[in-house]
Amino acid sequence: RKEFVDLYVNYMLNESIRKPFEDFMQGFLRGCPTRNWKIFLPAELQIVLEGQKEVDWHLLEKNMVYHGYCPSDETIRAFWTVFHELPEEKKKMFLALLSGSDRISACNLQCSVFHIANPFLPDPDEYHPFARTCHLTFYLPR
Repeated sequence: RKEFVDLYVNYMLNESIRKPFEDFMQGFLRGCPTRNWKIFLPAELQIVLEGQKEVDWHLLEKNMVYHGYCPSDETIRAFWTVFHELPEEKKKMFLALLSGSDRISACNLQCSVFHIANPFLPDPDEYHPFARTCHLTFYLPR
């Protein structure tokens, strides 16, 4: 029985997935060769691959670039007041809306330039805020 269980477990966890895993590994190594991994400690590599879990939300606000707004505009001040009152989970949901991920890239906020833009809509009360993740831009009607 033990031999059967050992062979079954080996098949399920190793042999049955060998070909798909090798295909995955080949593609992964094409995009991220192992020679590049060796410069990182395991914890650093995890951050590079996953992104940072902790976000300094005040730094996000400080580094935000505005288009059609000034940081002192009432709409922007009201936005940040409400934003900073949100629970962490909701803030991460906003980050996911803005960037497509609820984590910041490994190079931190200094490398990522986020934008808040005025979409200059004819009747802003008729529109909801929206985002363009490829441009890291959040469109906030007045």
